[in-house]
Amino acid sequence: MSAQSDRYTIAVTRYFEAWNAPDAQARAKAVADAWTPDGSYTDPLADVGGHEEIAAVITAAREQFPGFAFRLTGAVDGHHDTARFSWELVSEVDGSAPVAGSDVVALDGDGRIRTVLGFLDRVPAGA
Repeated sequence: MSAQSDRYTIAVTRYFEAWNAPDAQARAKAVADAWTPDGSYTDPLADVGGHEEIAAVITAAREQFPGFAFRLTGAVDGHHDTARFSWELVSEVDGSAPVAGSDVVALDGDGRIRTVLGFLDRVPAGA
């Protein structure tokens, strides 16, 4: 694995640490570790900027799906300052994954996320 591909993997690992943080304090720290202060997150359901707003989106998703965790599916692919990856939202009880998506992230020179563009590939009916 090259240093460049390590950079993408580290950024995505931090991203999932934020999404899977167990409480507000851990989530705030994980978001601050993963994103630049002016970082943004955009998907079909949200378009927010800054650590507090990003943490609020993550909190809302975790409240909507208690007992679920975000998991990487496949490999992280990247070039220049951009990485892409796919994920699933997996039940910690039965392993079902009702939600799946793909994200594209832009990184700063230190490997922190500047922007996330998220796409929902699978969502439950009525969600």
